Amino acid sequence: MEAITHILTGVILQILSFRLLITPWNYLLTIILAFISHFLIDAVAKITYHTAEPMKDDTFWVIWHIIVILISIIFTIIFINPYWIGILSANFVDIWDWIIIRIIYSKYILTPDKNKSSKIIYIHTFIDKIRERFFSWLPNLNYKKIGILPEIFIISGLLIIIFILK
Repeated sequence: MEAITHILTGVILQILSFRLLITPWNYLLTIILAFISHFLIDAVAKITYHTAEPMKDDTFWVIWHIIVILISIIFTIIFINPYWIGILSANFVDIWDWIIIRIIYSKYILTPDKNKSSKIIYIHTFIDKIRERFFSWLPNLNYKKIGILPEIFIISGLLIIIFILK
């Protein structure tokens, strides 16, 4: 799913962790739960409009991603203080796979054809296996524009939960 879903989930998990435990256990619980949440959220991402590759020629795709990026930035700014631990932990898998590992692979570890980097240590490879094993029954809306509706519904639900908890 999109970064905003992970951001809001991290906020909720940090609020709950800080209500349940005292320092330093609240921080530890936040980190663990937010990290694990990424696996569950991405495992069900097939119910959302989430193409595997950029579709820069598709106006709908471009507009949707501009909206998602802007909202993600806005909510990061709104919630970064004091929920940065939950936000960072919930997005760590994407930071690792899509930023750190891609930079390392693009500079140092290329496959023999020199075009594609290996996926051996991508965390998302493991998430894909979870999706196939436990969530194969979900409809695949990754390339269907109607797939934005489940994501909007989930984001709205997360915002309502944050409003209730605060």
